[in-house]
Amino acid sequence: MASYLGGLKTLSFDYDTDQEIIDRWGQKLQYSASGAVMASRPDKLHVTRKGPYADVEATLNGKLIFLYGRGLNIFAQMENPGTTIDTGLEEFRISTGLDAAGADLLSADPYAVLTETVDEGSFVGTAFVGGVECDHLAFRTEIVDWQIWIRKGEQPVPVKYVITSKWVTGAPQYSVRLTNWNVEPKLDESIFTFSPPAGAKKIEQIGSDVIGDITLEDAQ
Repeated sequence: MASYLGGLKTLSFDYDTDQEIIDRWGQKLQYSASGAVMASRPDKLHVTRKGPYADVEATLNGKLIFLYGRGLNIFAQMENPGTTIDTGLEEFRISTGLDAAGADLLSADPYAVLTETVDEGSFVGTAFVGGVECDHLAFRTEIVDWQIWIRKGEQPVPVKYVITSKWVTGAPQYSVRLTNWNVEPKLDESIFTFSPPAGAKKIEQIGSDVIGDITLEDAQ
């Protein structure tokens, strides 16, 4: 899977995420969001995400990264310190403080990134996700456990990815399902060029007003 993903020049897919949090009363809640990803290697990426707290899009085009919050019509601009999607994602993580779980699958070398802190892994067996036959694998690290379901066949793309924070009370999970994969999409290059909408305000500091994510710290 990692070799296949890393070798793709262009790709697109839709996704649905579920993020669990434990509130201050000990109740586990699940927040859901949906979006789409389009990438053109080595240095172009467009991601949308719509959830209960924000409707955002992120655009990477070479040296520039833009983050736009539709609700308040505000945007922020960052510089990509390198020349790849990998360096752009790392800068996004640093600037926003978000882990961007699942973005590791977009790396040029997903295997190296995914297994960097893995202590052990196993093949669980065959499973079906959305009617698609998959290989189910499970991995363990010191902080989290994670699982991945990979489509069988000539296009071994991930269709489900689950991360469990095992040492947090209630063991909340982050899960993402990836659908409508296109490994040779005809992408309109304009999608990777951000033009601020009329009246959009540029801000210098990225906060929850743009991103809108709820975190475990917020809940606890």
